[in-house]
Amino acid sequence: MLPTSKALMVQGTTSDAGKSVIVAGLCRVLARRGVKVAPFKPQNMALNSAVTKDGGEIGRAQAFQAFACGIEPTVHMNPILLKPSTDCAAQVIVQGKAVDAMDTIGFRSYKAFAMTPVLDSFSKLSSEYECVLIEGAGSPAEVNLRENDIANMGFAEEADVPVIIVADIDRGGVFAHLVGTLDCLSQSERDRVVGFVINRFRGDVSLLEPGLEWLEEKTGKPVIGVVPYLQGLMLDAEDAIDTKQDELDSSGSILNVAVPVLPRISNHTDFDALRAHPQVNLEYVAPGKPIPSCDLIVLPGSKSVISDLTSLREFGWDKQIQKHLRYGGKVVGICGGYQMLGKHISDPLGLEGHKLETKGLGYLDAMTVIEKEKVLTQKSGHLHLNGKVSPITGYEIHMGVTTSKGVSPVVCEEGDDGLINSDNNIFGTYWHGLFDQPEALKLILEWAGLEDTKDIDLVKEKQHSLDVLADTLEEYLDLGLLFSNTLKTDC
Repeated sequence: MLPTSKALMVQGTTSDAGKSVIVAGLCRVLARRGVKVAPFKPQNMALNSAVTKDGGEIGRAQAFQAFACGIEPTVHMNPILLKPSTDCAAQVIVQGKAVDAMDTIGFRSYKAFAMTPVLDSFSKLSSEYECVLIEGAGSPAEVNLRENDIANMGFAEEADVPVIIVADIDRGGVFAHLVGTLDCLSQSERDRVVGFVINRFRGDVSLLEPGLEWLEEKTGKPVIGVVPYLQGLMLDAEDAIDTKQDELDSSGSILNVAVPVLPRISNHTDFDALRAHPQVNLEYVAPGKPIPSCDLIVLPGSKSVISDLTSLREFGWDKQIQKHLRYGGKVVGICGGYQMLGKHISDPLGLEGHKLETKGLGYLDAMTVIEKEKVLTQKSGHLHLNGKVSPITGYEIHMGVTTSKGVSPVVCEEGDDGLINSDNNIFGTYWHGLFDQPEALKLILEWAGLEDTKDIDLVKEKQHSLDVLADTLEEYLDLGLLFSNTLKTDC
């Protein structure tokens, strides 16, 4: 075991109970009090990922939690990342590097060995930081996944860390969720649960108090707090697509943007800045639904680009994109979307699925080959559109190597990256984070047809949201109980 007195693990009764948000908020609470704190998630399954400075890949939620701490993310904050490529297979990334693609049965066997790098990364963080806030995955009550568990109680037992359990009352059945979860645990696992957090509560908390008293009497565990339902926060999603957006400014022009949701869509956090912009009406188009009339279509990244391109055609989106362009619309492709806009895509090693090649949509003079070595890099450069130039920063995560002929809208120190067509109505690039810089976002929106474009700063929006979240946790959680009984620190 690796005993530590300054770590806390946040587990949940279900996926999307609010573990990522609670960890991010607590990271900000401690960081504001001068505590050197870091996030950690032993195992993550998500298609939203981020690139660290040293060229590793981790879950986007852990990169955002590091942002909440005011520190640079490292590969040790998420040592095991699973990126699903089909319903039964995923790419396995260990301490930032892709090691293999495994099916469900294969990963169950691999879990017996995965604890070693998980504990290695946790040990490194524990030696460098005063506090480590750990996020579980899914639920510890998934008894079918208990053998060699590295994500929840298996890790907590091995690392000897205390646990709080979060439940989402907005789903209903919150008391059954908490009591049932506890009943699925072994005695030693129940003993390390120090209390509960009820998340996303609406209404008068006094109406809940009889239930809270019953829960504490039934389980012998305290309710550390009831967190209200928070709306309008700009926080990075771990995997689920957040379709909510800020209220539109009806006093000026509006740009309508559509993002087709591919079956294996990845890094949809690229579009958070569009959701936050008061002049952008962003609509995610569900699989099989028609693309609405709009000014701009953005084809997102994909973990399985050939399979997703096949689905795009099956949904009829290829013909709807043609019609959109005939009526004067614009199209942008990001990463996998860029590959789809080219002439041809091949996967000779079958790295992303069974189908090895397909014709692209043919709008850009580009050819892509999926190769085993993944490109993982942070980048900086300039965006060139409509005779204007804007500095940009971003990152690349892809296994495709694209050769192209023509002019790129994105230019960096390493050369051109992407392609724009001669009609100036379609461009593609490998860069994620393209919309995050205020100047670049304004330039793209103007290129797409928006007039009198307002400025927004996504980083400031996220900083503000984290401070609101931290303020809320400080108000509604018993932090004295939480920190004195778990982190053993005078926070």
